[in-house]
Amino acid sequence: MLTTRFTSAFGVQTPIMQGGMQWIGNAQLAAAVSNAGGLGTITALTFATPADLAEQIRICQSLTDKPFAVNLTTLPSINPPPYAEYQAVILEGGVPVVETSGSNPATFVNTYHQAGVKVVHKATSVKHALKAQQAGADAIALIGFEAAGHPGELDVPLFVLLAAAVRQITVPLLAAGGIASGSGLAAALALGADGVLMATRFMATVEAPIHQRVKEELVARDELQTNLIFRQLRNTARVSRNSVSDEVVAILSAGGEFADVRELVAGRRGRTVYETGDLEAGIWWAGLSQALIEDIPTCAALIERMVQEAKDTITTTLVPEIA
Repeated sequence: MLTTRFTSAFGVQTPIMQGGMQWIGNAQLAAAVSNAGGLGTITALTFATPADLAEQIRICQSLTDKPFAVNLTTLPSINPPPYAEYQAVILEGGVPVVETSGSNPATFVNTYHQAGVKVVHKATSVKHALKAQQAGADAIALIGFEAAGHPGELDVPLFVLLAAAVRQITVPLLAAGGIASGSGLAAALALGADGVLMATRFMATVEAPIHQRVKEELVARDELQTNLIFRQLRNTARVSRNSVSDEVVAILSAGGEFADVRELVAGRRGRTVYETGDLEAGIWWAGLSQALIEDIPTCAALIERMVQEAKDTITTTLVPEIA
């Protein structure tokens, strides 16, 4: 075991959290991570209605007696989903942890705390991490520029972001972006993190509910095969590089607007990638950590291996060198 402030505060055995992933984070994956000693996460907006999310929570509770989380990302939108209803399901469903991002945590932390729910808030800068701490977040996941999804607009890599944050943040910190191995876990701990949050790495596991071809592609790819889209729109997203994301980059670089790429980036097209294995069907998420993925293990095997690698890195690789 690796005991940290995160494991102690959240009641888990290992300092590894599975991050929220649209179309991927279901009850079965979350339970597999939690049963392996980590903190698994259901992604709320993957499910079309709050009632569907409630069913996923019940399924997860039937599969594990360990803590798990639900991710609820709240973003401004012309036609937003019923965020309040999804939140109500989390509050009423006996969920022990919520992973949040996208809006000011001061607007919801107290509501979760009143229901006994701990809050892990994602931040892409020290400034936003401090804001989350002041709002009462129980832990903060620092998202480095290497991460899939939305790594912010400041382009700060994880090591610098983490080292800067530990000077000012007093709540437990999770390092995210470019982590896929036990040596990465050890490095994060050395820089002051209390654990790691991974998403891309958990895509390439037996339990991830995506097509086998996508998993095999993650094993095959290197650190150069992602694209940053929406840069010009100040809503940067790191995705897998394919013909669709190449086209999006080209259109926006030439002065295009969101309306010009709306159909290319439609969520239903990305979901088709995961369901069918057609890697060119749409936009799909991947971080730079794909370069470090070498196999498709079970969640239990992955977490056990990462913890042992971290221990070996600390006690066998580093300490003798110092001695």
